[in-house]
Amino acid sequence: MAESETSDQLAAFFQSGIYRFSNCAVSVVFMDPVRVLNRSYSRFRVSPSTYYSRFFSSNLAADFAHRETELSSSSKKRKRKEKKPPLLNEREQAADQRHQLARPLLLKAHECLIGASELLGILRSLSCDSSSMAERRKPTVVETEPSFVELGKVWQAPLYEIALKFPRSCRSNENEGDIVDQCCDPGLVPVFNNLVVNETGDEVEAEFLSRKYVIPLESCFYMSDLGKIQNLIPEVYNADAKNVQVLVYIPMVSRNRCNPFCWFVAADSGSGFNLILIDPPWENASAHQKLMYPTLPNRYFLSLPIKKLVHSDGALVGLWVTNWERLRNFVLEELFPSWGVTYAASLFWLKVKADGSLTSDLDLFHHRPYECLLLAYCNTKGEGGCELQSGMGGTMEDQVVISIPGDYSRKPPVGELLQKYVPGVGPPRCIELFAREMMAGWASWGNEPLHFQDSHYFLLNHEDPVVLQ
Repeated sequence: MAESETSDQLAAFFQSGIYRFSNCAVSVVFMDPVRVLNRSYSRFRVSPSTYYSRFFSSNLAADFAHRETELSSSSKKRKRKEKKPPLLNEREQAADQRHQLARPLLLKAHECLIGASELLGILRSLSCDSSSMAERRKPTVVETEPSFVELGKVWQAPLYEIALKFPRSCRSNENEGDIVDQCCDPGLVPVFNNLVVNETGDEVEAEFLSRKYVIPLESCFYMSDLGKIQNLIPEVYNADAKNVQVLVYIPMVSRNRCNPFCWFVAADSGSGFNLILIDPPWENASAHQKLMYPTLPNRYFLSLPIKKLVHSDGALVGLWVTNWERLRNFVLEELFPSWGVTYAASLFWLKVKADGSLTSDLDLFHHRPYECLLLAYCNTKGEGGCELQSGMGGTMEDQVVISIPGDYSRKPPVGELLQKYVPGVGPPRCIELFAREMMAGWASWGNEPLHFQDSHYFLLNHEDPVVLQ
């Protein structure tokens, strides 16, 4: 019976990318972000080796042997010299107390992973690209990735255009009997300060500055800096629609998703979003040192028009935060009240390596192996703020998502796990703010939402008859 249940869990994992631990005392899942993201594509696949480049080495066997050696000798080292715990100031003590509250939940979640031997065996091969049906995208002419952040600042920004090629259904050539690739001419639209929409039921390849990008089906993006975020508000967008160029091509029947374009242009009260994920570029010395992305002063985020983006039925808002206690206090005491949202629960992202071990010691003060998504509710009909919606699909409680991290600051796609808590009926209307990648059925806003849509992050499936040049 147990073997059959495990087999069903693994089968569901291979299909969805989410492994649900049935015999765990806490709410925990393991996620393979690559499999989850690949459900947004049919002709392309996210490259596992590119996604997992940070925590997979070329010689896993040697790594595992080295880890065993370290574990066997660690106890001896501790006996020789035990370091005294560092003295903590008042704010650090508060952070440590918060960590101690979360620690039992995280330890139990990790124990569930370690106890799932079949799943652990799969982890070691998650970065493998080998497939008879996939091929890595050929390098584009320009090898250096363009910086959307810098390009959006120059005076020529309004002149930059992106070309989108929308493939039509292939048909047989009556004269020659072969398959003909039917593609329309590329449509050119402004890439900055403009809502660019793929309303079709298929992913679309786009070209910008000689590099190619993959746009998921039924998705849209608006690339701008923080000063233009007001254009996301449905009422503002409708009033200013004459100044916004939108490329919407080949309407198709939705695959159980709402058309994201309709969320902006709907004239009734049904416009807006009821699932809002936010990953701000918080002030972070580490991010500055690594030069991975520019950050903003935390108080800038007070100006985000969250309540104006919320659907009339309300919204679930998820905010990624670091483990910095000052930031946590700022969010709960100033940011959430200014947005008009009420804290409900936390989702912990526990980071592990390919062998299942934590990426760092759980109690390492300045580099914990987890991050936190603060979950809050906004009810536009409530007075003086927001309140928990009635009739929710589940009880909101602290939960854990375990995964192997991808690129620096790249978060796992947790939207599906949150859908049962989203207020309202029907498919949720979803948007990610400060997005660096896109998903099917989602709207994405930020100054680089195409960052991880670059074609070098993808593989091309051979089984599809459409081949884009």
